[in-house]
Amino acid sequence: MIRFGVLGLQLSELFVSSAVHLLYGFYIFSSAVAGDLYQAFRECLCKPSPNLDESRDPAATTHVENLPPIVLVHGIFGFGKGRLGGLSYFAGAEKKDERVLVPDLGSLTSVYDRARELFYYLKGGQVDYGEEHSVACGHSQFGRIYEQGHYPEWDEDHPIHFVGHSAGAQVVRVLQQMLADKAFNGYENTSENWVLSITALSGAFNGTTRTYLDGMRPEDGKTMKAVCLLQLCRLGVIVYDWLDIPWLKAYYNFGFDHFGISWKKVGIWGLLNCILGNTGPFASGDWILPDLTIQGSMRLNSHLHTFPNTFYFSYATKRTRKILGLTVPSSVLGIHPLFFIRVLQMSQWRHPPDVPPPYKGYRDEDWQDNDGALNIMSMTHPRLPIEHPSHYVVSDADCQPLEPGIWYYKMVEADHMLFIVNRERAGVQFDLIYDSIFQRCRKHVFRKSLPTLPNNIVADDE
Repeated sequence: MIRFGVLGLQLSELFVSSAVHLLYGFYIFSSAVAGDLYQAFRECLCKPSPNLDESRDPAATTHVENLPPIVLVHGIFGFGKGRLGGLSYFAGAEKKDERVLVPDLGSLTSVYDRARELFYYLKGGQVDYGEEHSVACGHSQFGRIYEQGHYPEWDEDHPIHFVGHSAGAQVVRVLQQMLADKAFNGYENTSENWVLSITALSGAFNGTTRTYLDGMRPEDGKTMKAVCLLQLCRLGVIVYDWLDIPWLKAYYNFGFDHFGISWKKVGIWGLLNCILGNTGPFASGDWILPDLTIQGSMRLNSHLHTFPNTFYFSYATKRTRKILGLTVPSSVLGIHPLFFIRVLQMSQWRHPPDVPPPYKGYRDEDWQDNDGALNIMSMTHPRLPIEHPSHYVVSDADCQPLEPGIWYYKMVEADHMLFIVNRERAGVQFDLIYDSIFQRCRKHVFRKSLPTLPNNIVADDE
């Protein structure tokens, strides 16, 4: 009887979680469509002046082009500029600086695949996932073609600032390691110094216990339970990609085109094979969730370095607090509906006693503070399997001047969604965070090899 009661509770939780996620997905999609229709209506009524660009100052344009780009990298289920119409994943933060790029990467593809896509988005050319990786994961070696890179001059003398949200932060770390390892065919001169700084917003460095709540098996961190939220997600994604409706995929794409699971290529039998788990990204494990388990993150981190000439900063978000020794949600109204149940569940997480812990020294209490998607343990800096140099700061003034090769991290009372999609919800914190990020990139992050010291530049600006 107890077993049936537990099963009923689990199915009820699955139904509620599925309904909340589905409704929020429809809300985002419909908001984007409504925004586009409104914009189209305005353009019909008020046509822009054809001479608008002629008034731009050529000197100002040249100055902007000389600035190193700040590249905003989205997280899981995210999207870049050009997807979902005029909707902004970063809630318009890209408008705060003159030289910002917002790439559109696979929203559910693996960290590895997204890092490869990010490189070619910037340099240009056809995405090359690598022969060995492509054969092992069962997809095409080549993907999207960028006729013109968004920053083709990118090299050690023209480095880039990266800002990654959630899994996007880990994508940038993997890309930097690929640059250090000279992992791109035809580019023998790449190095880690192509990256000037990495800023993480709720960065997924060490995995999250939410993956297990959503359906990943804690035994291996690779496979899924038979009945779970991720299985429903898997089926939806497979059908979406198999239908291959051009206008719909142009509006939003999960990023699995290189797996070729369109009905035009694989037919009905191909769809059945994907659903049964015989082929496709979910069969090979070449998708984002295995990379976000504790075990998957440790596999990635085992060969990722913190480099001595790169500046690192992270913002860790938290929506829990301690009451009488128990970790509980710190707010009710302040937590996004998409995350409230998970904040509660993650704060009470217990690793299954019959399953070996993911690493030596694991403790449940280390993983209970969270923001509804990631644990604090994951967001501050890379810790597993080896802890990287770090420094906790209360205010930005505490870490001036910045030193490269150290992960400076700051705690923010917020859930995982606060600094994306909805700017009004974030309020004044939104501007404070992003203003400090862009100011840091423009005024406080410089290579020591430059002839002018950073503090002299700041003094001149002031």
